[in-house]
Amino acid sequence: MISIYHNPRCSKSRQTLALLEDRGLAPNIILYLDNPPDRKTLKDILGKLGITARQLLRKGEDAYRENNLADEHLTETQLIDAMVANPKLIERPIVINGSRAALGRPPENVLEIL
Repeated sequence: MISIYHNPRCSKSRQTLALLEDRGLAPNIILYLDNPPDRKTLKDILGKLGITARQLLRKGEDAYRENNLADEHLTETQLIDAMVANPKLIERPIVINGSRAALGRPPENVLEIL
């Protein structure tokens, strides 16, 4: 089962979902702003993506500045906790296919895991 962590207000997220649907796929759509991943799920996603929490942070969000997340001394756990508390900080869209995941920036990146 393919899942997409989706924000319908984001053009890249909409483009990625359309890319999947154009290929006849009907992914499980997770509206992560309404149903944010918990710490364990987010750690699992990061492992599948093969990136650090800092690499998944949206640095342009107000919550990034307000929580001083640019501080290089913050631990992986602290950054994950910030994303769990403020899901807007999570870069999107994320597509998961079994043990693999890809960030849809650009949307074509997800083709690698299909």
